[in-house]
Amino acid sequence: MIKTIIVEDQELIRKSLKIVLESISDISIIGMAANGKEAIELCEKENPEIVLMDIQMPEMDGVKATEEIKKRMPHIKVIILTTFQDINYVMNALNAGAEGYILKAVDPQFLVTGIQMVYHGGSLIPRELAKEVFQSLGSNEGIGLGEKSSEVNTYDLNQQELKVLKYLSQGLSNKAISERMFLSLGTVKNYISNIYSKLDVKNRSSAIMKAIDEKIIKEK
Repeated sequence: MIKTIIVEDQELIRKSLKIVLESISDISIIGMAANGKEAIELCEKENPEIVLMDIQMPEMDGVKATEEIKKRMPHIKVIILTTFQDINYVMNALNAGAEGYILKAVDPQFLVTGIQMVYHGGSLIPRELAKEVFQSLGSNEGIGLGEKSSEVNTYDLNQQELKVLKYLSQGLSNKAISERMFLSLGTVKNYISNIYSKLDVKNRSSAIMKAIDEKIIKEK
């Protein structure tokens, strides 16, 4: 069972998510909170494996709560529940350490798959939301790899690291990247570790979003 808590200020959504998730998966909802402050207290008490975190809530929003949870309990993984209107908040939450984000209106089975993916060490950035982020940043005027990269690559990423970062943004697994680039899995992991260090981020999601924000990569 994947121990999960739901943080959402609307009671109906909280209860509905609990019923749906527990009825179609091995996810166990061990607690629910109505704001970020309650979420932190609940995490300290129940030690969940996954937190489904709303963004705009009273008392303490999801971004601040995510930052505090990752600071105090970095092993807890946070998935942001969002709407298209919350994109800027989402980027802040990812920078705070969240493992991914997903639309509130998503199909329940997709949400289950996303939770399982994050639980097993993956990141969750749905393509349609990533596209929305690019558009919100006005990155249609941005540049891709190999085009004036010296103007935006201020983090000293070499060409191989840039390629790995691009593949990460496309959702490829480490194994898929190794096959695509004809490298060993260990080499790919080393590149990813170097990328995290140079970008000063903690995980795949944060690396992707920072690369988007800095226009190191762009959506095809």
